[in-house]
Amino acid sequence: MSIFEQHESNVRSYSRRWPVVFSRATGSHLHTEDGGRYLDFFAGAGALNYGHNNPTLKKVLLDYVGNDGVTHALDMFTTARRDLLEALAEVVLRPRGMDHKVVFPGPGGANAVEAALKLARTVTGRSGVVHFTNSFHGATLGTLSVTGNSQHRRAAGLPLTGATPMPFDGYDGRHAPDYLARLLADPGSGLDRPAAVIVETVQGEGGVNVASPEWLRAVADLCKRHEILLIVDDVQMGCGRTGPFFSFEDAGIVPDLVCLSKSISGYGLPLALTLVRPELDVWRPGAHSGTFRGVNTAFVTATEALRTYWTDDALEKSTRAKGERVGDALQGIVDANAGADLSARGRGLVQGLVVGAGLADEVSAEAFARGLLVETSGPHDEVVKLLPPLTVSDAELAEGLEILAESTRVVLERAG
Repeated sequence: MSIFEQHESNVRSYSRRWPVVFSRATGSHLHTEDGGRYLDFFAGAGALNYGHNNPTLKKVLLDYVGNDGVTHALDMFTTARRDLLEALAEVVLRPRGMDHKVVFPGPGGANAVEAALKLARTVTGRSGVVHFTNSFHGATLGTLSVTGNSQHRRAAGLPLTGATPMPFDGYDGRHAPDYLARLLADPGSGLDRPAAVIVETVQGEGGVNVASPEWLRAVADLCKRHEILLIVDDVQMGCGRTGPFFSFEDAGIVPDLVCLSKSISGYGLPLALTLVRPELDVWRPGAHSGTFRGVNTAFVTATEALRTYWTDDALEKSTRAKGERVGDALQGIVDANAGADLSARGRGLVQGLVVGAGLADEVSAEAFARGLLVETSGPHDEVVKLLPPLTVSDAELAEGLEILAESTRVVLERAG
């Protein structure tokens, strides 16, 4: 593996956690060039909700390329773009009473968030944005400004302005957005009325912190009363990760802007969308641009994923049921290690086992040695974070949870 050390930047991270060379991937497994096999509870950081090389999606992709379908087209009209827009409207938006228009902002989640922030400021004429403690919205300058993690923010190399952090649900014992409400209502608070509030319903990078439906509704109500636009960053938690297609559905809210990426392409191909209410679509032509707004291969797999998995509620029900199973298993690990100050939290198939700073990395390493990929999250990397494919089988789920339980037991025994 010396070629990677010699020629690739030190900035790489996941390859340090899992120092092997992967050569093949199928379903819930990654395979290495030397014959190793790993159960994947990382799933491309949530970009592979339907597994690796999903056969249904692979077929339409190969057919499209084999028929010389347009690959790159910026924002020119193509049959693939039309098919995706039709599927989004028919399968996702109209059934949920949403009339949002679709922005193709670029290839990644940060592009979707940047577009949302930029449009919110354009529409309102205001510059400030409220975000929340332990938030993560991307690694560009704009998205870093609304990110809470100090390590990520320091990487910007210059002051990050235009954003104000507020307590997320449960932070420091707070379970209502009363502090934000008080600041918005008080002309002496020093908080100018912002253009937008941006929120994750579950903070994945922040430590699998779950916002309650009540808290989300209260935030949405505050935004409405003060004429502030509400942005939900559903880059990682959307496309069914928590159960329903959008993670905010259980709260009964409809954001002004929604950011999607990761699994929206269905196949791990680069694609991002920003959904905006029609009255907010005030951009002039070309006001937000980019070369890779038209990756048509991603359009094709995204369309097939929507029509295969979201025309009924089968996947949603399956994800909720599997999520309960994972939650019960994690609580079982907590109960089996009483006195170790563990805890479990999550929704659907994003689940976290809080084991403590340092120990979570050890659990991840121990799990890797036993054939399971799991990452860590939280401000101190204190949480073992589980993101298995939504298509994971019951047997694979049981295998992964058994490995996690054993890995946790070994690490805790080693730590005394």
